Amino acid sequence: MSDREPPRRRVPAPARPARPAAAGQRPGPGTRPQRRPGGPRPGAPKVIRLGSLRPRLRLVGVALTLVLLAFVVRLFQVQAVDAGTYAAKAQQNRYVGQVLAAERGEITDRNGVALATSEDAYDITADPTMFAPDELEIADGPEQAAALLSPILGQDQDELVKKLRPENKALRYVKLAGRQTPQVWKQIKDLKSALAKKAESDESAANVLAGVFSVPTSKRVYPNNELAAGILGWVNAEGRGGGGIELQLDKRLAGKDGKIRYAQSGGRLVPTAGSAETPAVPGSDIELTIDRDLQWAAQNAISRQVEESAADRGYVIVQDTRTGEVLAMANAPGFDPNDLSEADPEALGNAAVQDAFEPGSTAKVLSMAAVLEENVATPRTHVVVPNRLHRGDRLFKDDIDHPTWYLTLNGVLAKSSNIGTILATGQLGKTQAQANKVLYHYLRKFGLGSDTGLGFPGETRGILAPPGAWSTSQQYTIPFGQGVSVNAMQAASVYSTIANGGVRVEPTLVRGSKGPDGRFTPAPAPEKTRVVSEKTAKTLARMLESVVDDEEGTGTRARIPGYRVAGKTGTANRVDPATGKYRGYTSSFAGFAPADKPRITVYCVIQNATKGSYFGGQICGPVYKQVMEFALKTLQVPPTGAGPARIPVTFKP
Repeated sequence: MSDREPPRRRVPAPARPARPAAAGQRPGPGTRPQRRPGGPRPGAPKVIRLGSLRPRLRLVGVALTLVLLAFVVRLFQVQAVDAGTYAAKAQQNRYVGQVLAAERGEITDRNGVALATSEDAYDITADPTMFAPDELEIADGPEQAAALLSPILGQDQDELVKKLRPENKALRYVKLAGRQTPQVWKQIKDLKSALAKKAESDESAANVLAGVFSVPTSKRVYPNNELAAGILGWVNAEGRGGGGIELQLDKRLAGKDGKIRYAQSGGRLVPTAGSAETPAVPGSDIELTIDRDLQWAAQNAISRQVEESAADRGYVIVQDTRTGEVLAMANAPGFDPNDLSEADPEALGNAAVQDAFEPGSTAKVLSMAAVLEENVATPRTHVVVPNRLHRGDRLFKDDIDHPTWYLTLNGVLAKSSNIGTILATGQLGKTQAQANKVLYHYLRKFGLGSDTGLGFPGETRGILAPPGAWSTSQQYTIPFGQGVSVNAMQAASVYSTIANGGVRVEPTLVRGSKGPDGRFTPAPAPEKTRVVSEKTAKTLARMLESVVDDEEGTGTRARIPGYRVAGKTGTANRVDPATGKYRGYTSSFAGFAPADKPRITVYCVIQNATKGSYFGGQICGPVYKQVMEFALKTLQVPPTGAGPARIPVTFKP
């Protein structure tokens, strides 16, 4: 018997009754009953039927396609068609170029003491595009920046705003202030850093100084202030020579500026982007012939006398008679090239070579040189000098009324007689016209009416008309120094020529230069010209001694104990540069020492002394003595051994 149970039979479930078919519809399985007529059932929810989504999806798809197509076209234009243009603009905006200022060479005296040097400084600059409203996200960026910079730079706030908001919106570089000290730039840099930190922590704050930068440069400094300012000149705001040696030798002093180009972002250097640099070439150092100590002594002496005499101005020149080197050239009043804003415009420049004036009696040595060289007289030749002399259309006189003087030619020079000089030079030709030509020849040989050779900016040649153009009075006034004009360097050179045995050595102010390589290059040798014979020069030196040594001479206040001194006084009517008419006097003294072995020439001029004496021997003689004594001691020139020459001044009729 099997263990399985027999299968059970499945009984089918009773069928559900079918729903009646709606009218007009065939009944069938699953057919819904027809709704009752007369509307929806009471209480049934309202059904809202939505439209098809396909049209809307198509519209959105088309729009997205057009947008993407526009992006693709623009991207193609930027990356393919205009790629070069945009790359160039990006480079232009990203890379900044700056000038690397060359270090200006020093100017030193003959012993290497600095008279003009340079110190580190900064040009404060700005990129105006970085102050735009869309850059700083504020509207008054330039105003805020100007308010901060104005007290630091000492500039007007409105002017700074104009620079930071220029009319040219594409301008990317402006100079706010030139040649500022490192301390000024440190103030700005610290303030700029503080604003940057604040902007990082406070999104509403703006760094209004982000677009302010600095460019390293240098500032000209004159350590001795007014000393030798007339020679040195000054450097202008652009860093170029504005006068004197600074202007004359500007190219050699300035060197050659370099360039640097670097990438920047937000006003900061991008170190990884690389840079291109052309190094600057420093300027050459210039060594002058000036001795600083001698320059100080000359400037001190002339400044004091100009002040005591209440004069318009004065100048002193010290020259080495053998080499022509100018050891000092002082002007009073002077100026401080460190601060031209305080300088008197009339004091700027170097009056010793830029002023033209009538020399007066110091020019009588030229007439005597012509007379001696032409052998028409000797120092002992007798000259009868009346109180008045009628020549041409004028009646001539000496500086004082006197009875008839019985003078030697030496005495004419010692007593500085105008009448005696007219009589002596009248012997230079058979006619006055011939005499004029001979005298003119010697004046030119001594350098009157010509460049001195210094090549100094603004130097005057003076005025020396050709003899055919001399007026009736000039024929007789030029021999004693009126009707002709010179500058002080020309006049000093005349006496150096006599001291040098009759050979004129062209004056020099520059000994040489030292280039960036450190090599010293001496200046070209000065030109030498024989003017008169050595015999004539020595005779003139002895005659000039009488002016100082003889009691009859006009230059006794220039005596120096232990030294033989040769010199000549001068007191000339002065042409007022403002009116062109004679007003006041030009007082002067010129000479050299030792008279027997000359080493130093000193020439002093004072213009328009209005207090005390105006005679050259009285106010310029002491200046000559003071400067000459200092020069002789400084250069260690030994005292004269031999006694002075004694040539008669007068004769008995």
